[in-house]
Amino acid sequence: MNQPANGYNHRAIWAIALPMMLSGISLPLVGLVDTGVMGHLDRPNYLAAVAANTTIFSFALYGLNFLRMSTTGMTAQAYGSRNHARITESLAQPLVIAAGLACLLLLLQWPLRELGLWILAPGQETTQLARDYFDIRIWSAPAVLANFVIVGWLLGMQNARGPLLIMLTVNISNVLMDLWFVVGLGMTVTGVALATLLAEYAGLVLGLVFVRAELGAHKPVWRFDHYRELKRYLPLFSINANLFLRSMALMFTFGFITAQGARLGDVVLATNALLMNFIFFMAYALDGIAHAAEALTGKAIGASDRPGLEKAVAGSLLWTGIFASLFSMLYLFAGDSIIALLSDLPEIRATANIYLPWLIAAPLICAWPFLYDGVYIGITRAREMRIVMFSSTALVFLPSWYLFRDWGNHALWLALMLFMAARGIGMHVWFRRLLHDNRLLPDYPR
Repeated sequence: MNQPANGYNHRAIWAIALPMMLSGISLPLVGLVDTGVMGHLDRPNYLAAVAANTTIFSFALYGLNFLRMSTTGMTAQAYGSRNHARITESLAQPLVIAAGLACLLLLLQWPLRELGLWILAPGQETTQLARDYFDIRIWSAPAVLANFVIVGWLLGMQNARGPLLIMLTVNISNVLMDLWFVVGLGMTVTGVALATLLAEYAGLVLGLVFVRAELGAHKPVWRFDHYRELKRYLPLFSINANLFLRSMALMFTFGFITAQGARLGDVVLATNALLMNFIFFMAYALDGIAHAAEALTGKAIGASDRPGLEKAVAGSLLWTGIFASLFSMLYLFAGDSIIALLSDLPEIRATANIYLPWLIAAPLICAWPFLYDGVYIGITRAREMRIVMFSSTALVFLPSWYLFRDWGNHALWLALMLFMAARGIGMHVWFRRLLHDNRLLPDYPR
C-alpha cells in the first residue's frame, strides 16, 4: 500500500475541491429567493414566519450535519484500505442512525415546534404562519438526514461529482418550486415549505442513483447481522458525539457575539450580522478545499500511506493560504463596495467600515481552522477537534472578551479572531505531534 503519493497531488485536491465549491455557491441562492418571494408579499409576517423556522431548523436538522462529517472520514478510510465490507458498513450504519434520528424528530415534532416558537416569541399571527410552515417542512427530516449521509459517503469514496449534482438538484429545484408555488400558484409560507420538502426528496432520489452506481463498482459486501449489533456502532457514536459537542461550542461562540452585539444597540447588531457575511462567503470557498482534505487524508489513513497523508495536507495548506490571501486582498480593496452592496443605510455602512479592518485580517486567521476541520474529519480525530474547540472557547474567546470588553464591539471581533487563531494553532500543533509520534499510522515504518 505504501506507494508514491501521486493520488494526493494538486490535481487530486481540485478534483474534489472545485465541485464542492460550486455546490456551496448555490446554497445562498435558496435563502435569497426565499427572502425575495416572501419579502414581496403584502405582509411582513410571511417573511418573519420563514425566518423563525430557518432558525428552528438550523438547530433541529442542520445541527445534525455531523452525520455527513463522520461518514466522510470513516468511508474515506475504508476506501483507502480497499475493504469492501467496511465500505458498505460505512454507508449502512450512518443511514440506520439517520433513520432513527429522523423518526425521533417526527415523533417529537409538536414539542420541538412549540419550544422553538416559545423561545423566538414572534407575534400571534406570525406564530400561526410559522406553525403552518413547520408542519410541512418537518417531514423533510428523513430526506435531509439521508442526504447528509449520502453526500458524506460519496465524498469518502472520492466522488465529488455526485455531491455537486445532488446539492445543485436540491437548491435549484427548491428555487424553481418556490417561484412556482408562491408566484405562480399564489401560495405563501406553505408554498415555501412544500418547495423545500420536495427538493430534499428530489436530491435523495438522485443520491440513491449515485450510491447504486458507486456500490456496483466496488463489489458491496452486505453483513446485515452486523447492522443490528449495537456494539458495532460505538466508534461511530463516539465520533458523532464529539462532533456534536464541538458544533455546540462553535454555535455558542457565534450566539454569544450576537447576544453581546445586541446589548450594544441595534446598529451594532445589524452591522455584525452584515459583516458576518464576509466570513460566510469566505467559508463557502474554503470549505471546498477542506472537503478535499477530508477525502484525501482519510484515504491515506486507510491505505497506511504516510507520504500521501503529508502531501494531501501540504497541498491543502498551500491552496488554503493562496485563497485566504486573495480574500484578504478582495476585502482590502473592495470591502467598502461590498458593504454598500449589502446595505443602503448610511448609519450601518458607516459603522461597518469602522470594523472592516477585522474582516480584512479574518481570512488569514480563520482559514486554518476551517482547513484543519477537514483534516481531522478525514483522520477521524473528533475527540481532538472537540478538545481544541472547547479550550479555545473557554480559555481564549471568553477571557479575551472579558479583558477587553471596554472596547465595545472591537472586543467581540478581537475575541473572535483570537479564538480562530487558537483553534488553527492548536489543531496544527496537535496534528504534527500525532504524526511525529506515529499515532496516526502506527504500522508505517519510520
